[in-house]
Amino acid sequence: MAYIKYVSPLDGGPELGVLFERYSGNRGQPDNILRIHSLNPPSMEHHYVLYRHLMRGPSPLTRAQREMIAVVVSAENECFY
Repeated sequence: MAYIKYVSPLDGGPELGVLFERYSGNRGQPDNILRIHSLNPPSMEHHYVLYRHLMRGPSPLTRAQREMIAVVVSAENECFY
């Protein structure tokens, strides 16, 4: 769980509700890394666009290589999401 407070889509207004619905995966809610943006919904959108570009945009690295780098960095930073 993130240490940054987040609000539910019911308490965050219509814009947050739309973003939660858009970025909810199979679990029915966005990953914690996106949920921490609930206090500032536009930042959730910007974060997702940046992530999508970094992981799926043009690059000399394959998607698998980028995912491996992300896993190693998260493990080194002791991030459990």
